[in-house]
Amino acid sequence: MPPKNTESWKLIESVLSGAEAIIALGITLHDMSEDGETIVLRMAKRHDLTRGDGTVYHGGPIASLIDIAGDMVVAVRAGGGVPTISLRVDYLRPSTGPYLLATARLRRGGRTISVSDVDVHDDQGRLCAVGRGTYSSIAG
Repeated sequence: MPPKNTESWKLIESVLSGAEAIIALGITLHDMSEDGETIVLRMAKRHDLTRGDGTVYHGGPIASLIDIAGDMVVAVRAGGGVPTISLRVDYLRPSTGPYLLATARLRRGGRTISVSDVDVHDDQGRLCAVGRGTYSSIAG
């Protein structure tokens, strides 16, 4: 994990704390590689993020977590949050733990289009969902 005072760390925390939707989901920066091409976000379980009896995460917040993680890994290169072009999510198992970790990896960082892959694990390290996002490479 790089020091929390690096420019990349500060940029991600600034983007996360500047968007009401992200704040509402309680998503925080958990870890990040030195080169900024891998970012881990954390989302703690709350009743409003679950379905039914409150034990299983609803798919909507998981999809949002994937989108935001994918965006952040591109944002490091772009210098700020980037627009989503497309997003695909596959749910692999119910997510019941106290939190989820989304690990985003920059798959391709192009001049105009970037692609990231995201794995979502529960507190026991089980893979719960995977996603791929396509984003503009230009902040804005």
